[in-house]
Amino acid sequence: MVAVLTPLALIAQRWTPTPRTLRRAALSAVVMSVLIIVTGGAVRLTGSGLGCDTWPKCTDDSLFVTPEQGFHGFVEFGNRMLTYVLSAAVGWAIIAARSTKPWRRGLTRTAWSMFWLVMCNAVLGGITVWMGLNPWTVAGHFLAANALLALATVTWQRTREGDGAPVPRVPRPVRKLAWGIVAATGVLIVLGTSVTGSGKHAGDKSEVPRMPWDWTAAAHVHAIAAWVVCALAIAMFLVLRVVDAPDDVRRRSRDLLIVLAAQGAVGYVQYFTHVPEILVALHMLLSSLMWIAVIRLLLSLRERPVETPDAVADSPVVQVPASA
Repeated sequence: MVAVLTPLALIAQRWTPTPRTLRRAALSAVVMSVLIIVTGGAVRLTGSGLGCDTWPKCTDDSLFVTPEQGFHGFVEFGNRMLTYVLSAAVGWAIIAARSTKPWRRGLTRTAWSMFWLVMCNAVLGGITVWMGLNPWTVAGHFLAANALLALATVTWQRTREGDGAPVPRVPRPVRKLAWGIVAATGVLIVLGTSVTGSGKHAGDKSEVPRMPWDWTAAAHVHAIAAWVVCALAIAMFLVLRVVDAPDDVRRRSRDLLIVLAAQGAVGYVQYFTHVPEILVALHMLLSSLMWIAVIRLLLSLRERPVETPDAVADSPVVQVPASA
């Protein structure tokens, strides 16, 4: 009997990516995840959410945008086309992970998880169009995009590591604080959708339903959550110096503070200037960068060594203090 190889296995037989190529493939998925979030925001901010009034076609009679749909149709259709570019970036990451020697099964599974999340979110985007930009499905669509961004960031970080068991680099209380920042940031992003869902940028010029509360109250709650994240990030910045954390971990903490400061400034300016579209778009970009910074900070608190037979036999046991 002759074994039948899958297309990915055939590619892996003939090509071995360099570590740099593998990292670039994963980074392309991160970049495209950010771009799809920002351009999705542009669709909403230009009132083009129903520029293509059905899905998966753009109109009942055409798969593509037509001149009659004008500017809004081209904006919406352009965002749909970017989904294919995102899929290509994720596909490149899958192929590179599968072709790496030795085969990194865990990394390949993580890359495939990105693909299935892209597909699920594409369907959710279609449901959003079918439901006339219902704010709850719009929020779900945005949150799924952020879940993809988190997974892409994890994949990118995993390409820079080995497959050994995670080794802590800081004491356990510090790692718990990092998880607290992740949780608080997740809540902050969810609350941001409540501001969007009740605000004036509904995504279309027609009568689009809004979430049933005042957007200024939602903005105030969102701001409180932002201050909680800032307080936790400042605490992390100080604690990392007390425990003498590695320099790269401190840099991750500093980067997060810089993004949070920029995000907070833009958030308050857009609130007091009646949420102009350009500042909302910048706020969404900074939100993505903040999420990346939070995930990278968390992942920097441990390392995964490259496993080799010699290393497994000769490596010393790493002991973490009981207080850790």
